[in-house]
Amino acid sequence: MSGTTENLAGATAIRPFRIEVPEEDLVELRRRIAATRWPSKELVADRSQGVRLATLQELARYWTTEYDLRRIEAKLNALPQFTTEIDGVEIHFIHVRSKHEDALPLIMTHGWPGSVIELLETIGPLTDPTAHGGTPGDAFHLVLPSLPGYGFSGEPTELGWDADRIARAWAELMDRLGYTRYVAQGGDVGAYVTDAMGRQAPEGLLGIHLNVLTAAVGLKDQLPAESEQERAAHDALTTFLTDGFAIVLEQSTRPQTIGYALLDSPVGLAAWMLDHDTDSYYKISRAFVDSEPAGNLTRDNIVDDITLYWLTGTGASAARWYWEFGRTQAAAGAAGQAPPPVAVPVGFTTFPGEIFPSPRSWVEVVFPGLAYFNEVDRGGHFAAWEEPELFSTEVRAAFSSLR
Repeated sequence: MSGTTENLAGATAIRPFRIEVPEEDLVELRRRIAATRWPSKELVADRSQGVRLATLQELARYWTTEYDLRRIEAKLNALPQFTTEIDGVEIHFIHVRSKHEDALPLIMTHGWPGSVIELLETIGPLTDPTAHGGTPGDAFHLVLPSLPGYGFSGEPTELGWDADRIARAWAELMDRLGYTRYVAQGGDVGAYVTDAMGRQAPEGLLGIHLNVLTAAVGLKDQLPAESEQERAAHDALTTFLTDGFAIVLEQSTRPQTIGYALLDSPVGLAAWMLDHDTDSYYKISRAFVDSEPAGNLTRDNIVDDITLYWLTGTGASAARWYWEFGRTQAAAGAAGQAPPPVAVPVGFTTFPGEIFPSPRSWVEVVFPGLAYFNEVDRGGHFAAWEEPELFSTEVRAAFSSLR
């Protein structure tokens, strides 16, 4: 998969970007899916042995017979896309300015196995709130970058691209775009990056919003477990660390090894991406086995994301962030270093289908002086993707006092 940019002078130039998918890439994708060697059916009636055969076979059938392989190209090319080089890496981003000139600039960061695809349905509600039940005072100018090594961003060619370095790159990006006041949001990997931005507190950053408490993994034994809600959160976190941690462990220790499979087999890539967490897996499986999508997790939106990873060949480079994360955490732990405190206001939303839905007491341990907190009634780990309208409402509420 390739893209084109206008030739503008200077390494710091911001260049318009457009995707162009060669037809031979699509032909090769279909061929590889058709040539899949399938394992025998799992021996259990749940996902405890991994992605179920019926789910993946229906996904593969849909991918090759009904899905428009040029859908993702058209979907992204309908939006203003750009690239710019930051710290030696070409960064791809979508930049949609609101028609409301007083809109608050917002940079949102996706996660793994997501991409900018998981954020696209929030563009309308956030940039044009008057068409989605809001007011002009709710509007944002929206910046959606692709993480280094993901999608159309370049792959780092040196070590060190951890959350802290990406956070500094995002501050540079917002500065280049001329934004002197802005806010940041993130989930999954994006939550690590956004948390790092809050601790670095670059000039102009007014506040952050998160929808997963990433620090809970390292602070598990220090978090309260007195109420029923707190005990349930502890149980969920323990289950994740004992039975749902395989992908994180593999990618944080051997991203290159799994990368060979992810770049060789589109069905293998799809299986790896679907096996993220229990709630998301069953919701995605519903879209293919039961034809009943959960919220915005439709067949097309799911296959959009998988197709982007395949055509950009980023299975291995995206996984390497986890390797960087693992070493950063290990080094900090060995040195007994605690991260600096967050120096800007923090908003947090707990979605019930999160891997470990965090109670307010947990969030306040990590972020003393929490500025905004809410628990909503639906949505999971990929909240912006699954429930874009509800997610957008939460983002508006979290930043309303910072305008």
